[in-house]
Amino acid sequence: MQADVHVEIAKLQKEIQTHFGLKEDNLIFDFKQNGGRAKLNLVTVNPRHEQSFLFHSVEGIDQVDALQKMLTYVKTYRDSESSYTIQWSAKSAKELQTSYFRARNVHEALDKLFYGRDMNAITVFSVVLNPLT
Repeated sequence: MQADVHVEIAKLQKEIQTHFGLKEDNLIFDFKQNGGRAKLNLVTVNPRHEQSFLFHSVEGIDQVDALQKMLTYVKTYRDSESSYTIQWSAKSAKELQTSYFRARNVHEALDKLFYGRDMNAITVFSVVLNPLT
């Protein structure tokens, strides 16, 4: 009997969520079709300042494949990407925020910060490459 694809998707999403230790509403699995392939943007929501940020994007032949690739990534990303601290403020707020990103370079870290929003909506005050730990 062939496995139910929806059950497999739910299992993989739960495993990714468990790895992060985040509440269900703080992790968004944003699927898009991209030329017949499934693109998965994993988005995190910071509960303190209620802003969303791109965690990582992968492409797969279907949703299950994309989720399997994302699961592999979340298990290994700390070994392959640098840590960045970005201090920023929303134009509509006066409070300085600090967010942390894993990325291959500073451009990718900023792309994750600006994902899904107008670049003019946020002012970036500093981007720091964190020391290796």
